[in-house]
Amino acid sequence: MSSNDTPSFVRTEMLAERAPPALNTGAVGWIKTNLFPNPLSSVLTVVSLILVFLLLRSFIPWAFGGVWNAESLKECREILQGTEAACWAVIHERFWQLMYGFYPDNLYWRPNLAFVMLIVALAPVLFEKAPRWLLVVTVATPFLGPWLLWGGTIWTPIAAALGFVVGYLVYKAVANSLSELAGMVLGPLAAILWWIFVAGRLSDTLASVMPLAIESVPSRQFGGFMLSITLGITGIAASFPLGIVLALGRQSDLVIVKSLSVGFIEFIRGVPLITLLFVAQVMLAYFLPRGVEFDIILRVMIMITLFSAAYMAEVIRGGLAALPKGQYEAADALGLTYWQAQRLIIMPQALKIAIPGIVSTFIGLFKDTTLVSIIGLADPIGWVKFIQADANWNGIVWELYGFVAFVFFLFCFSMGRYSMYLERKLQTGHK
Repeated sequence: MSSNDTPSFVRTEMLAERAPPALNTGAVGWIKTNLFPNPLSSVLTVVSLILVFLLLRSFIPWAFGGVWNAESLKECREILQGTEAACWAVIHERFWQLMYGFYPDNLYWRPNLAFVMLIVALAPVLFEKAPRWLLVVTVATPFLGPWLLWGGTIWTPIAAALGFVVGYLVYKAVANSLSELAGMVLGPLAAILWWIFVAGRLSDTLASVMPLAIESVPSRQFGGFMLSITLGITGIAASFPLGIVLALGRQSDLVIVKSLSVGFIEFIRGVPLITLLFVAQVMLAYFLPRGVEFDIILRVMIMITLFSAAYMAEVIRGGLAALPKGQYEAADALGLTYWQAQRLIIMPQALKIAIPGIVSTFIGLFKDTTLVSIIGLADPIGWVKFIQADANWNGIVWELYGFVAFVFFLFCFSMGRYSMYLERKLQTGHK
């Protein structure tokens, strides 16, 4: 046998790449992996598809074959002539009331502008690729947003913003001269005292000298989704930092701080939110000096914030408890102070672990804003009842509640998807 005829057991050239099996890639591969991976899953998939088909077979003609232009439910039924379809005309006619309540229609641009500012303000907070200059809008929105909604003099939000400046200056001065803990106590206290005793008088004085103001809108004219969004965003923004403080207070070695934190959390968690809302509406007036009026929406905001903060504190405490003890020891080994360790090492990791619970609390808070209809505020559910009380629309149910449910779903689903995006980005969980 010649050398050319010697069998070779090692390939002398590379084979060309071959396409992957068609059943394992693309849409077919996804369906095979996720819907039909085994016999049991295949059966469940088929049963689910049958149920979805039966539901959509009735829903699609009802929803897309509905009437959009009519003056009453009776007119809708006359147009449909006995056909089972939705009467979307009620949404078409009462859309702006469901959105804004009794808010003056010539001032709709103000809540619209406030909502746009809110979206722009959230961009640099939620997405790191957003331009950093948008942080200016982020800082200004908490002050200009309420001013746009309620109106009044421009000096009111300016005086409120100065309270944060005063608190920060007091914190820095006390932290440098005494201790950081004393600064963290006296700084917020100085800001609170400023808002109670100085901000109002300063605003009135500046308004008398230079009256820069827009038309005022009383809180009783707020309603619809504008009210729910206002309460939800305020509760979320205020309860998150308060929840962090309560979580740290519950783990504190200081007996008084720990006792106050535990007492507050357990009391709030043991009381239904509707009870706190009734307290805000009725009983709080008994504890105020005679002649002092406290805005009803502001009272509700405070109660919702306190309620959510108690649950937020327990979620964050769970994240703190999940951290290995070595993280605390590492912070001590680096010579960091307590607050430096919390800010740089402990809290970022704890919040990352607690992302699902935090977002779930936010979603629950946003949905709980519908409870304010029980105390007379015209949120979307309250407006549904108002519309149903109209003789023209008496008896209509599915269209109104379905529309409200759909809008709430959009907001809550968006928060849930952002939570999933944030978890993937931070690689939360175990691989």
